[in-house]
Amino acid sequence: MRYQSLFLDEETHKLHLMHISQPGQQGIPVLMIHGMVEDGRIFYHKSGKGLGSYMAQQGYDVYVADLRGMGLSTPKVNASSTHGQTETIQQDIPALIRFVLEHSGHKKLHLMAHSWGGVYLNSSLLFQTELIPHVLSATYFGSKRTVRARTFERYFKIDLIWNRLSLAASKRKGYLPAINYKLGSENESHKTHRQCVEWVRNDAWIDSDNGFDYGAAAKETMLPPTLHIAAIRDISMGHRFDVNAFMKESGPHKRKYLLLAKKHGNTLDYDHINMLTAPECVGDHFPTVFDWVKKQEN
Repeated sequence: MRYQSLFLDEETHKLHLMHISQPGQQGIPVLMIHGMVEDGRIFYHKSGKGLGSYMAQQGYDVYVADLRGMGLSTPKVNASSTHGQTETIQQDIPALIRFVLEHSGHKKLHLMAHSWGGVYLNSSLLFQTELIPHVLSATYFGSKRTVRARTFERYFKIDLIWNRLSLAASKRKGYLPAINYKLGSENESHKTHRQCVEWVRNDAWIDSDNGFDYGAAAKETMLPPTLHIAAIRDISMGHRFDVNAFMKESGPHKRKYLLLAKKHGNTLDYDHINMLTAPECVGDHFPTVFDWVKKQEN
C-alpha cells in the first residue's frame, strides 16, 4: 500500500491530502472529509488500518483531506486564524473535489465523511450544485447538523461543554485549544466553532456570512445517493435521532440509513469514534459500505 502526502496550494494556506493507493491501480477516487476537532487520521493509519486503507485495498484511489489548519495542512489553527466553516464549505471543499478529479484523471468520485464532515459536504454540494454530477455517492458516519436527542450526555457534552463553556473559551483565546482541553485531536478556529454552534442550536441551515440558505436549497436539489450510518452507542455526537434528522433535511435524495448495533447483526455496539477505528470494522460493516458504494456505480 502506498501512502503519499499531496498539497493543494491556496492563496493563504495549504491543504494536505493523504493519497492511499495500490501500485498499478487506478480505481475510482474516494475523497474523505473528517469532522470537528479532528483530522484525516480518523480514516487511516500507515500500518494499513482504517476505512481509507480498506477502500484502497478494494482497488479505490483514496484521498484523505486535512481541512484548513488541521493535520498537516498549514498554517496550523491559532489565535490569528480568521477562517470559519463558510470558507471550508464554499471554498476549500469544492477546491478539494476538483483537485482529486484532476489528479486522478477521473470525471467522477465517491465522498465519505465522519461527523460534521458530512454537514460540510452536503453544504458544499448545495452551494455549488455543478459539482453534484461528479459525485457517484456519499457515505456519512455519525453525521448530524442539529442536536436534539434527549440524553444526559448530550446536555453535558454538547449543551454545556461545546455550546457554552468551550465557546466562551475560544472567544477569549481567539481559537479553541481543543487539544489542551482534551476535546479532540486538533484545535478549531473561533469562527468555525461559533458557526458550528449556531447550526447545532438552530433549525435554520443558513450561512451567517452571506445568508445562503442551505435548507431551502436542499428542498430543490437532488443530492447524490447517500448512506447515512449511525452507531447505537453514539448518544450525543451523532445520535441516531439526529442522524435521521440530517438525512431528512438534506432533501429528497436517494438514501439509505444503517444503524450499527449487535441487535442488527454487528459484532459490536459501536460509538461515535470506534465505528471507524475498531479492528472489528474491517470484517463487520466496512464490507457493507463497500458493497453499497459499488452498487452506486451502476
